Amino acid sequence: MTLPPLNPALFHLDSDHLWLMHCSEGPVPRAVVRNIRAYLHKELWPWELKWKEDYLGVPEALRAEAARIVGGEASDITLTPSTSSGLVTVAQAMRWSRGDEVVVPLGEFPTNVWPWKALEARGVRFQEVPLWEGHRAGASAWDSTAPRAGEDVEARLLAGLSHATRVLAVSWVRFQDGLKLDIASLGAACRARGVHLVVDGIQGAGTLPVDLTGTSAFATGGHKGLLGPQGQGFLWTDPAFRKDLIPMGSWMSVEEGTAFDRASTDHHRAWLADGQRMEAGTLSIVACTGALESFRTVNEAGIPAIAAHIRLLQERFLEGLARNPAWAEEASRLRALLEAGRLGSILSLHHGGRGPAAMQELLMKGMRRGVYASVREGYLRVAFHGWHEPEDVERVVDWLE
Repeated sequence: MTLPPLNPALFHLDSDHLWLMHCSEGPVPRAVVRNIRAYLHKELWPWELKWKEDYLGVPEALRAEAARIVGGEASDITLTPSTSSGLVTVAQAMRWSRGDEVVVPLGEFPTNVWPWKALEARGVRFQEVPLWEGHRAGASAWDSTAPRAGEDVEARLLAGLSHATRVLAVSWVRFQDGLKLDIASLGAACRARGVHLVVDGIQGAGTLPVDLTGTSAFATGGHKGLLGPQGQGFLWTDPAFRKDLIPMGSWMSVEEGTAFDRASTDHHRAWLADGQRMEAGTLSIVACTGALESFRTVNEAGIPAIAAHIRLLQERFLEGLARNPAWAEEASRLRALLEAGRLGSILSLHHGGRGPAAMQELLMKGMRRGVYASVREGYLRVAFHGWHEPEDVERVVDWLE
């Protein structure tokens, strides 16, 4: 097996802690801490701060790195604190009419629910669509069956659209069961129907290449697969879609807003057409500084290389898991999903009737061995990334035995 695309020495990791939880929180590279510390020293001596280099230059560089992550243009990037803030921006900026509808898959993370449910006060309907037979969520989440290869979840979603649907909002990779949706095919089908596809991309960003053809908006935080500090993410919007969004109304979202050689009280300005049109105001340069180093680290390693490395680790893990009678059926289910291109970086092992107490005890057993994973709504989540190595896989297999 080749060397990891992300050198483990980039991180403050040690043999006592095997972190398999970037689906919750990714470790930041050491350089992120150094760069944030260096910037904060400038804040101690504000005369050291540079207007073009720091205040304008850092966000500009971050937009460029964000664009590389999604294969887009920097002009289409809006810097936001989180996935939630990106989706809220889209939801609040669209021009709605009473009776409009938003459709989402059943069992979405709340990030992709509450921005749309908030629109009910404007007369916008919110509809959820189950993705497979036996799919459950909410109070019945632990009673849900698990997704299997061959399920046409995109067809189910498209069948759930109506003449009133304005937005189909989906997670690219689902947080609990790990299922990856085909957003390219969804985007094409939505565009043909005059529906906007809006994507919560946080569980795939940084670990999977993405094709945004047909997508209207893609929001992500930076603190999971992108390995950044919490509090900095971005929103990508299609230019034609963005043109119809109501601007955020900040002093940064108008032409020459930061040009102090022009009177700040000259309010005869046009709204910007690029992604800054949707930025809410003064940015945290501290957060941008950290995210810039993280995004650069991921881009320099190459997202396709990271994705290929994760795939090899997953295959190795499922081979080991298949030898365990307690998990052999799950290994087979996940292997079929993997081969069908239905998984991102999260391998979600369904509890199979074990229940919450048994899954929690399994987590505690792992932590006693220095293995850190997570459980969400009936699934044990094992998330490999670009720094993990084959011996890490063996530790996970041994833990589950």
